[in-house]
Amino acid sequence: MSMVGYARVSTREERQIFDRQMDALTVAGCERIFEDRGSGARSDRPGIKACLDYLRRGDVLVVLDLDRLGRLAGELIGLVDDLEARGVGFRALNTAFDTTTPAGRAFLQIQAAFAEMERNVIRQRVREGIVAARARGRKGGRPRMMTAERLRYAQHLMADSTRSIPSICRELGGIPASTLYHYMKADGTLKSPGIKLLGNAAVALEAV
Repeated sequence: MSMVGYARVSTREERQIFDRQMDALTVAGCERIFEDRGSGARSDRPGIKACLDYLRRGDVLVVLDLDRLGRLAGELIGLVDDLEARGVGFRALNTAFDTTTPAGRAFLQIQAAFAEMERNVIRQRVREGIVAARARGRKGGRPRMMTAERLRYAQHLMADSTRSIPSICRELGGIPASTLYHYMKADGTLKSPGIKLLGNAAVALEAV
């Protein structure tokens, strides 16, 4: 049996995130590690393609976090199904998933579904908020340009290296790029106003 690692970072993520993955995979005993730089939503990643071609029956594919392999539940489950059919196992170190066991297989399906559901809920709330804000704007009230929900959605969008800043701003309801950069850096990390906005939202939620 051979342990084969896979690491992925988006083009906006910091070098430390990549190094952390490589260190964890090495400690886990991976004899070879493949890598990609780009969005997990893309299916044409050369690193994962080479990795899948390399795997043989009895091998185990290892990642640090589940979302390093992919972001869509259907895609993740389909990929694991293909690996299982080939006699290849799958482990996600930070979530203790191990498809070589029945329990690990079941947990993978549940976690992947919840991760995708969370992204869809955030997307829907942002869109509903945009509609509501526009309605208030027509009545004379000035809608707030950035909310905690929009900022969380912006974080998801910024993790996709295929998305441009103008397209992200349009998705967020047509906010100016200057507003986005007020809360976030170009690499997708939060600035002080962004940290404060999400922190205030968490406090308000706890008070409910």
